[in-house]
This record gives sequence, structure tokens and C-alpha cells, in this order.
Amino acid sequence: MTIRYDNRVAVVTGAGAGLGRNHALFLASRGAKIVVNDLGGAIDGSGGSTTAAEKVVEEIKAAGGEAVANTDSVATPEGAAGIIQSAIDNFGKIDILINNAGNLRDKSFSKLTPADFDAVVDVHLSGSAYTTLAAWNHMKDANYGRIVMTTSAAGLFGNFGQGNYAAAKLAVVGLMNALKQEGTKYNINVNTVAPMALTRMTEDIMSDKIKPLVKPEFVTPVVAWFCAEENTVSGDVVEAGAGYYGKVQIVEAKGTVLGGGEIPTPEEIQANYDKITDMSEAQPFHSANDAMRHIFRSVKPR
Repeated sequence: MTIRYDNRVAVVTGAGAGLGRNHALFLASRGAKIVVNDLGGAIDGSGGSTTAAEKVVEEIKAAGGEAVANTDSVATPEGAAGIIQSAIDNFGKIDILINNAGNLRDKSFSKLTPADFDAVVDVHLSGSAYTTLAAWNHMKDANYGRIVMTTSAAGLFGNFGQGNYAAAKLAVVGLMNALKQEGTKYNINVNTVAPMALTRMTEDIMSDKIKPLVKPEFVTPVVAWFCAEENTVSGDVVEAGAGYYGKVQIVEAKGTVLGGGEIPTPEEIQANYDKITDMSEAQPFHSANDAMRHIFRSVKPR
């Protein structure tokens, strides 16, 4: 059965180009009404223009869909609230939120300024939080919501010269992990995509050999699945690109108990470090409470 989004209203941030544009066009082609949000700025977040968002709206309308443009910034609570309000004012509700907006200020850490750090965190992390916060109560009241965060391999695994970006991108996974707990009873699912795609933000760091393989179109299918009413998954991170799709998750080693009830010495840590870091029986946990229960089951007197 074909997955459709008829009578659903979706907000896609950073939808003026690249991944966001493709997400918006696809959802619209399957019946969703779209708020195309894009500040229209440069890659570093500076400047602004209405052209990018309006052009995508025109594409959607030309194909028979419904869409409106919004040029508010996700980086302020007021801007984020305005984005969600556009959905309410124009279409009466908000069902789907794709947090895709991003910027880059890549520098080695020794050259990174606080302003460079804040500018990236404000968009990727705070922007995702602000838009989600603005949409959350609407979704709770409707007992329905599908939210997609956007992380990156840089955040999941690290990358040189991207301390600000990596910090923000891993932080959105933490945000998802909290919201998956809170959203369950309200039928709000929150998942995260880690794209491998050619966009304005990646074209300068990808080789010409790789570029033809990493079209944004390859990422959209998993985002579209996360947005579907049929999807009951919440709390997943999926890396996607070039036809590859794989779940990424945080796991914890089985661990070992040291000290016999006494505080161990650093020398005991050294001597047992291979046991502490043995990942052969690693497992994920659904919540912090589950992780704590695992630990205390291990240390309780036998």
C-alpha cells in the first residue's frame, strides 16, 4: 500500500535547497501541505532572502500541491514559533516537523571563536529544540506527531575541524532520546536521520568521484518513512545515503565490578581496562533508568 500524507501538514526547515527541498517536494507529491521554511542565507548563516523558499513553493504548486513560504530563523524562539504558526495560520494544524536547517563555520578548535561555536549550535541544536517546542503542544492536543531530527556522522563519530558542528549534531540525538520518552503516550514519534548527501554544506568537502553517488534523493525515503502515520518507531537514528541505510545506536559494555565494595585505585582501573572496554557483549538501553538498573544489578550483593 502506498504511503501517503493526505490531510497532513508538514513543516520542513531549511527547505530552500538540498535535502530540505527534496523532503518538501516528496511529501507534497504524496499529499502533504507544506510550510517551506528557509532563511535564504549563506552557508555560515549570514544574510537572508525570500527567494529560496518561494521558489520551492512555486515548484510544489506547479505540481498540484499546496505550500506556503516562511523565512523566519529557527535560531530564535520567536522565529521558531513563527514557523510553526505559519502552519497553524495557513493550514490549521501541524502534524509533521522535519528539523533540517543548518549552517557551517568549520575551523580547527584552536581557531574557533565563541561566536563561531554559538552560531552553529544556535541553528542545529537550539533551532531544532525551539521549533519542536513550538509544535509540541499542538501535537499533544491532537494526539499525533511525527518529528525528524537531523544529525551527522561528524557528531556520531567525530570529524576534524567541526567541533561546533559535531557538538550540536550529537546533542540533537540527546534531545530525541528525551522526547521519545515524553512523546509515546501522545502518539508523537521522534527519530533522527544522519544524511550522506551532496548539498551546499558538503559540496566543498566531497570528492568529484563521490558526488554523483550522494544525491539528496537517497536520504528522503527514510525521512518520509519516519513521517508516515504507519511508522510506530521512535528513538531511532538511521544513517542514509547513496542507497545505504543503517541504524546507529549508543551501546554500553557489559562492564565489570571492581573494589569489592571499596573504592578501586587507578592501578586497578589500569589493570582491568580491557574488561571495562570489552564491547563483545555490549547492549543498547531504551532509557537512562534502564542503564542504571543494569549497573545496579551488577553491583548488588550476591
